Amino acid sequence: MEDKISGCSNQEWLDATYEKLLVKMKAECTRVGTNIPYTTDEDGRYRDITETPWGRSPDGGTHVGFWTNGFWPGMLWQMYEATGDEEHRKTAVGVAERLDVLLRSAETVDHDVGFLFLLSSVANYRKTGDMEARRRGLLGASLLSSRYNLDGRFIRAWPDHMAKMAERFGGGDIRGWMIIDCMMNIPLLYWASEETKDPRFRKIAVNHAKTAQQYVVRPDGSCNHIVAFDPDSGEYLDNPGGQGYKQGSSWSRGQSWAVYGFALSYRHTGDLSFLNTAKQCAHYCISNMAVSDWLPLVDYRQPAKPLKYDSTAAMCTACGLLEIASHVDENEARFYTEAAYRILRACDEKFANWDPEQDAITTGGTFFYHDPDGTNTEVPIIYGDYFFIEAILRLKGKALFEW
Repeated sequence: MEDKISGCSNQEWLDATYEKLLVKMKAECTRVGTNIPYTTDEDGRYRDITETPWGRSPDGGTHVGFWTNGFWPGMLWQMYEATGDEEHRKTAVGVAERLDVLLRSAETVDHDVGFLFLLSSVANYRKTGDMEARRRGLLGASLLSSRYNLDGRFIRAWPDHMAKMAERFGGGDIRGWMIIDCMMNIPLLYWASEETKDPRFRKIAVNHAKTAQQYVVRPDGSCNHIVAFDPDSGEYLDNPGGQGYKQGSSWSRGQSWAVYGFALSYRHTGDLSFLNTAKQCAHYCISNMAVSDWLPLVDYRQPAKPLKYDSTAAMCTACGLLEIASHVDENEARFYTEAAYRILRACDEKFANWDPEQDAITTGGTFFYHDPDGTNTEVPIIYGDYFFIEAILRLKGKALFEW
């Protein structure tokens, strides 16, 4: 579609953005190397995760198990697919070697093991056939499947040492918690079944997705972030509030996980109910962003003031819309593709930083709504850049499928 927005067509914008992306990522790859970034410091540069609060272990030491640590190698594999630049490949492999320690320390990983290994080791294996990368991916899938609650038919979320977080989200026994985020992690299990021909991984993933359909997604297409079950019986208990404004609200990044996650479950299973759920959640997101200049609020049901955005939700939603578009006919696909363009272009105009001397492309990322000191509100966050890059490369026909 050649709608004119801000003076140029979608294709013109895409081509110009891609050229800027090549320059920015070449500079970042050289500068950041095998450090693992999360957000930038006051000088606009990334620090290694172990030098930040996000790289602290429960015993006071450092660790590389933070859930976002796969996104930097994921970005590098995307750029290697698009350009063939060996520096991107070598750097991505170096980061994955740092994550290898997680496979020997099960207590430091949780439901987000998919984010850690799909975008690093599995991406490597898919692109190069590296058997050591395959081993890491399969071990990661085994760790993820070990979190499956048989009676509740869901994958448990956070580990025991994060129990204090439950107090912020309303309290309760986190041993029985599932969260919408895990819809983006279960593709690791789909891949493991496809790779080994062992159906057990796939069955766990499908059961989790079906449980999420029933208890996470609401009739209007909005989503709960957290669902609490009795960890012994699997009985449904409650929906704690989570990272959004309050219980019953609509945290935008959680919505994006639903859009993209259910679309991916359709890709891997062919179950049409998953595609329909993805569409339902997508229509909810589109209708909300259409009245906020295509910029997602942190929570679609937050108060009018203060006005808070989350660009990371925008980028992931755009990828989910493009995934849906790939599974429907041409006439229907135009709707989802055009919505993705509008989201990407709005965020590029408001939040993008294309200065190659500074790290991070997208500012405007918000980790959670209630942020007392403001340090996690509308800042650069690494996964916003990953999904922005994936979306641009999808539209250019140059993306590596990493899910």
